[in-house]
Amino acid sequence: MLCATSRLLAARTATALPAQPRGRGPGARCRRRELHFPGHPEVALGEFLAGRLARSSVSASRRATLRRGRMPPAVGGGPAGSELRPRRGRCGPQVTRAVGPDVAAEPAARSPKRPARGSRRFEAAGRWALLALVTLLSFATRFHRLDEPPHICWDETHFGKMGSYYINRTFFFDVHPPLGKMLIGLAGYLSGYDGTFLFQKPGDNSVLSSVPCWSPLPTSLYWNCPGPSQRHCSPLPSSPLVTVGKHLIARVLCLIVLPLTLYTATYAVHFMVLNKSGPGDGFFSSAFQARLSGNNLHNASIPEHLAYGSVITVKNLRMAIGYLHSHRHLYPEGIGARQQQVTTYLHKDYNNLWIIKKHNTNADPLDPSIPVEFVRHGDIIRLEHKETSRNLHSHYHEAPLTRKHYQVTGYGINGTGDSNDFWRIEVVNRKFGNRIKVLRSRIRLIHLVTGCVLGSSGKVLPKWGWEQLEVTCTPYLKETLNSIWNVEDHINPKLPNISLDVLQPTFPEILLESHMVMIRGNNGLKPKDNEFTSKPWHWPINYQGLRFSGINDTDFRVYLLGNPVVWWLNLLSIALYVLLGSIIAVAVQRGAHLPAEVEGLSQVLLQGGGQLLLGWMLHYLPFFLMGRILYFHHYFPAMLFSSMLTGILWDTVLQLCAWSLASPFLARGMYAAGLLSLLLGTAYSFYLFHPLAYGMVGPLAQDPRSPMAGLRWLESWDF
Repeated sequence: MLCATSRLLAARTATALPAQPRGRGPGARCRRRELHFPGHPEVALGEFLAGRLARSSVSASRRATLRRGRMPPAVGGGPAGSELRPRRGRCGPQVTRAVGPDVAAEPAARSPKRPARGSRRFEAAGRWALLALVTLLSFATRFHRLDEPPHICWDETHFGKMGSYYINRTFFFDVHPPLGKMLIGLAGYLSGYDGTFLFQKPGDNSVLSSVPCWSPLPTSLYWNCPGPSQRHCSPLPSSPLVTVGKHLIARVLCLIVLPLTLYTATYAVHFMVLNKSGPGDGFFSSAFQARLSGNNLHNASIPEHLAYGSVITVKNLRMAIGYLHSHRHLYPEGIGARQQQVTTYLHKDYNNLWIIKKHNTNADPLDPSIPVEFVRHGDIIRLEHKETSRNLHSHYHEAPLTRKHYQVTGYGINGTGDSNDFWRIEVVNRKFGNRIKVLRSRIRLIHLVTGCVLGSSGKVLPKWGWEQLEVTCTPYLKETLNSIWNVEDHINPKLPNISLDVLQPTFPEILLESHMVMIRGNNGLKPKDNEFTSKPWHWPINYQGLRFSGINDTDFRVYLLGNPVVWWLNLLSIALYVLLGSIIAVAVQRGAHLPAEVEGLSQVLLQGGGQLLLGWMLHYLPFFLMGRILYFHHYFPAMLFSSMLTGILWDTVLQLCAWSLASPFLARGMYAAGLLSLLLGTAYSFYLFHPLAYGMVGPLAQDPRSPMAGLRWLESWDF
């Protein structure tokens, strides 16, 4: 700016001062112009982009001078009314030589005045009015026809049910953190919902008197990286060490400690509210279940040591594997031996019960005349399925899904089988002869004939296996959680019981276990037959939507699709930003001298836009590495970042175009017209496609009578 000052003052005093010869000294480098946004001659364009009109800081002595009506020294007024003040810089000597005494004595009438206080208040009121208008429009568009359709749509099956669980304080499992579902439950509770609606499947009619209409409140995210004139966003290489330390502490506290505290607090509330046994028990360890009211382990007392004749459940120690399970269904033809299936199952069930017996006798261990005999480390046992009386069995047939593993089946009649039913029970890190403790002992079952180890691969069986998890006998003897089990339920009337209160875990243990189960469950989500899924490359181009409700022309149809104008404009903006940002970065790296306003805009575009581009990439690219089922709505967090990047990019482009025009009137008109075109285009596209969001009944899009006729711009849009 000082360079421009020296040139301007030198031009105005050309008649009084002799011309200076041009040279290669410091004055040759002072050719940058400090240009201002049309209509605001006192405001630099970079500061205008930052979101508020920058006001030049005025020292206390100068304010006092202005109040007395005198002009402070060393101030000149140019044709544009820009306020010019000498300050230290590379071009300081040129200013001293160019400015004469007559220039310093300019009349006070040429000095620009500070913006009136009423103008600032009007500007602030306009901002608040605009925010209120956007908020009201958000509420209006979100709550319009919220009661339609009168039946359950898609994920309302899950989230409505979870809201009911919170109201009833019933424990459940989900692969996502609990805050959003807690807010759904809170909304239902505050609206008088009693949590009794079942939310069984999409299409079930909901009674509005008992089921509230839940909808997240409209939310706006404002990300701002101030321009280079705002020092708190710039690096402080010359700041004292204490100041740098304060900034570091503030960032650690506000950006790390506080979010982690709030995140942990939501889980504390989650576990405190959900204190009753429910459908999520089986995903967690036995110790975790002992804290849930209504669970058979809560406040329970069971025999401490395992004995022959006991009825038990055997649970795998790997998270989200479940209980050793069998049922009367057989393996299909071509899948190993056609014998009874053995799987793992995550839920409590009578088919999880097994009787532990000696391998060489059929005598009933519960006979009062037979003394109690405890199971010890190294014993050879049989496990008989209580419901079907078949023994746990393995042989050299290959497992259904895992190659080089052996099949595990249920075999025999009324407990009578063959030598392939014999297993050696071993306690991890214990000596032979030690008793086996319920819940505490970590055991492995070694098949006596093949030498393999009983375990679960964690793979989901097809429909013939009821989508339960595969159980195999692995010849690899390495200790892994897949092949380690513990005895959970234990029934034996001949043994004394002990309390399980001592097994309840602490909060950090619960928090860690819940996250391990969530990670495991999230990775295990696979698409089901005829389920609508999508791929990550579909999302930015709006390739395919998601049908929420209805298929036929007689159904009430709701279809999730991105606003085409917004989606494709965001995609274009990302490509344009990468191109424009690369050009600017290369130019700056090569030492190109940019005008002050262009330099300010470049900093905002590179820094603020770069942060948003990074946010978009971090929220989008990891999906390419995921093996779980994916849906269109997984792109929405990344879409917010791309939308904010679009705003910064086009605002910058429009201001650069306005800056290039000589006429202030044309500049203001072009800038306003550009913004208005973007907003009106977005609003009109919302109007065109709003039947998809609010629902429609009648002809499909192929019919000219349909409200969506002519709007199926892509063949993949199946509405």
